[in-house]
Amino acid sequence: MNVEVTRAVVTALLDEASRIFPEECCGLLLGREGRIESAVPAANVAPERTRHFEIDPAALLAAHRAARAGGPQILGYYHSHPGGQPIPSAVDREHSTGDLRIWAIIGDGRVAFWRDSGNGFSPIICDVIGGNHPDSPIDSADAARVAKS
Repeated sequence: MNVEVTRAVVTALLDEASRIFPEECCGLLLGREGRIESAVPAANVAPERTRHFEIDPAALLAAHRAARAGGPQILGYYHSHPGGQPIPSAVDREHSTGDLRIWAIIGDGRVAFWRDSGNGFSPIICDVIGGNHPDSPIDSADAARVAKS
């Protein structure tokens, strides 16, 4: 199943990773029915924010409450790899839970989307909507293939 992501979300992810550098940024991917419509930043509460991320539990709980009240659903999570590639690290793979949520990883000026399969991560095909350009910053060579719309 393809996932749609708005151009605005891709831009927001790249901007936040750049703004937070050299620390890892992190947050939630929200939307409905396979369409990522927003990226909501969360505080990184990990002790070593330049090497790890941990989404602030308060942000996660607030998003779950909003979803239960009819708001956008939590489709997944995102974080950056400052100075690294947008592929799941060994630590990311250790934290794979199999919840099938989407992980967007930002690194090296690109964004790659992955599905948490429980045995690691699988690349996701994403359709960028809302102004896709041939010079897309979404990583299609090493990780997620992106269907051009």
